[in-house]
Amino acid sequence: MSDTKVLRLVKKTEGELPEKAFTAQAVAAPEPKPELKPARESKPVPVTAIKSVPRRGSAKPQQKPRLSREEMLKIFRTMYLSRRLDDKEIQMKGQNRIFFQISGAGHEAILVAAGMCLKPGYDWFYPYYRDRALCLQLGMTPLEMLLQSVGAEADPNSHGRQMPSHWGHQKLNIVSQSSPTGTQLLQAAGCAEAGYRAKLAKELKKRLKTFHHDEVIYVSFGDGTTSEGEFWEALNTSCNLKLPIVFLLEDNGYAISVPVEVQTAGGDISKLIRGFPNLYRQQCDGTDPIESLAVMRRAVDNCRKNRGPSFVHAKVIRPYSHSLSDDEKLYRPDEERASDAEHDPIKGFAAQLVKGKVISQEELQQLKDEIDREINEAADKALASSQPAPETATQFVFSPDVDPTSKEFDTEDQAQLSGNASTMVDLINRCLHTEMKRDSRIVVFGEDIADCSREEFLDKVKGKGGVFKVTANLQREFGSARVFNTPLAEANIVGRAIGMATRGLKPVVEIQFFDYIWPAMHQIRNELALLRWRSGNEWKCPVVLRVPIGGYLKGGAIYHSQSGVSLFTQIPGLRVVYASNALDANGLLRTSIRCDDPVMFLEHKHLYRQTYNKSAYPPDDFMIPFGKAKVVREGTDLSIITYGALVQRSLVAARQAEQQGISVEIIDLRTVSPYDWNAIAASVEKTSRVIVAHEDSLSWGYGAEIAARISSELFEHLDAPVRRVAALDTFVAYAPQLEDAILPQVADVLQAITELHSY
Repeated sequence: MSDTKVLRLVKKTEGELPEKAFTAQAVAAPEPKPELKPARESKPVPVTAIKSVPRRGSAKPQQKPRLSREEMLKIFRTMYLSRRLDDKEIQMKGQNRIFFQISGAGHEAILVAAGMCLKPGYDWFYPYYRDRALCLQLGMTPLEMLLQSVGAEADPNSHGRQMPSHWGHQKLNIVSQSSPTGTQLLQAAGCAEAGYRAKLAKELKKRLKTFHHDEVIYVSFGDGTTSEGEFWEALNTSCNLKLPIVFLLEDNGYAISVPVEVQTAGGDISKLIRGFPNLYRQQCDGTDPIESLAVMRRAVDNCRKNRGPSFVHAKVIRPYSHSLSDDEKLYRPDEERASDAEHDPIKGFAAQLVKGKVISQEELQQLKDEIDREINEAADKALASSQPAPETATQFVFSPDVDPTSKEFDTEDQAQLSGNASTMVDLINRCLHTEMKRDSRIVVFGEDIADCSREEFLDKVKGKGGVFKVTANLQREFGSARVFNTPLAEANIVGRAIGMATRGLKPVVEIQFFDYIWPAMHQIRNELALLRWRSGNEWKCPVVLRVPIGGYLKGGAIYHSQSGVSLFTQIPGLRVVYASNALDANGLLRTSIRCDDPVMFLEHKHLYRQTYNKSAYPPDDFMIPFGKAKVVREGTDLSIITYGALVQRSLVAARQAEQQGISVEIIDLRTVSPYDWNAIAASVEKTSRVIVAHEDSLSWGYGAEIAARISSELFEHLDAPVRRVAALDTFVAYAPQLEDAILPQVADVLQAITELHSY
């Protein structure tokens, strides 16, 4: 069933917002509540009056939470535990025993309420750095948090690799969090989408071991994050697909020093998101745990029943500075800070419990003392815990279990080819078809990659299948649940892919043009490539990014001809592949799909349909390992190290140089990260002269690294300086004569050959 049909089957409903203004003043003066009644037994009793926020079309008012004494004390215990852990870290930072601190103070009530409504190890969690109380409620221990504070190897969040309050816990389904604000939102959407697609395709459901029909994905963020474009992209996708995500906005009024009215038009994000369909919206005083619990129960229930996403706007306070690197006294007056202190959730709830005779003042103090002792004991254990060994620094940059450079991925030499010779486009398409048949976890998506999003038209149209037809007929064969179009938003594509891969799917996604990859750079650099390393191998996201790249198009101009390979080869954790012909593209794509790391698979647009790089079909297990270069031409006088479109240009130049009596050897790297240093070294030792040729700009380009390493490690074998052939340090122009002047041509390579040979 197509996405479109599924969406049409669901009645569109949305929650209503309270009529009263939602402002700092309104929250600072909440409606009076009756006193809490003592509940010495476990019998549930109502503890507060909550104004109902009825769902549209519902005739029954919302029920008030009924909590026992034990439940109320557990709420307070977790809230107080969270606050005192913040205080302990502040103390330890002052003693130079830890190195950073950022607190969740003032946010405890809404977070404990959220944790009470969700299921650790069942639901999925994408928290942000204020969410200490949530993680405690889900089952993370004070010791585990303090192990992160001291950077201990035993820290389950990151094993000493991330600063404090960057939460992650595999057993609890708390996915590793990073520092960039808002990047978790699209990943949460992808995580939820994995379940959504499992409901549409039986073959996906069978492979998604962690799937539950009523699972809920939680994602939280601060008011400043709502200024990020990825916030809006995540809302758009979640509402469009009716994903079971609870969006929790913890609005403390400040993004470091920037107040909410500067961040948000009108100062209230809830007013701005009213137009989103299928979004159940609620607001609450996030400093009141009982009101927060009522709201979170409704929000989670809405998602459990697969009615679409919920959005909870919780007004909280920030009694401490943004972090210990910030001093809020520089921008917040004393009277404003004093007003926050009057609405501190810890003090407020404690007073309610005592006033309602749920606990006496003496018993409350005993509880606080018990928690303080627990924290001190945990701190002592954390400080005594071992630090990570220096030699572990490079562990988990890539998968420790699957090595795509190994012989396991090398079936090249035994391959028997069959059928007529086909282009690079055809062999990439063939690989996608065979791999999707082999592995039902594979999902393919991007801009324009489907045959036709409106499935009812499939029998009336030829189908798109991508701008370059690389994904043609995939949707027809494997269905709209596994092959589908996305919004025109590159961060959306990559962020969703990360979330799906975290759940166990295998996304093979397309960025339509390399020139437009930049909106996704945050997701690629800080998330995709980093997830495994920053979590100490607790989490991974083996996504394949297919990216058409390069010039020589005649008319491609500035924004369809870029080559920025070195910008990605310098990112640890990301494999970068660049085939020069149809056969290599087929084998390298298959390796990319079957490996366990993120891969950027670069496809040169000019090479897609060239006749000189055609090949017959290889078998369905044909693979080329990463880091294995190919000698495409033997020679004795000098070596050319190259890849992509410069392989053919170098071959033509070498044949012309041969007429002058110069024997040129050409090495096609095929993968640029990792690259085959042994093949380079063997060739340089053989010829003693070397040219590095590539399409990217000369300065700070990929060739500089190769040239530098050759000069450093093979200097004694050189009879001449290392020479580079590359594009001019400018952009690719539209006019053909300008493009020819900017990009390296056969004549440029030939000139370098003759000059280097005569050195």
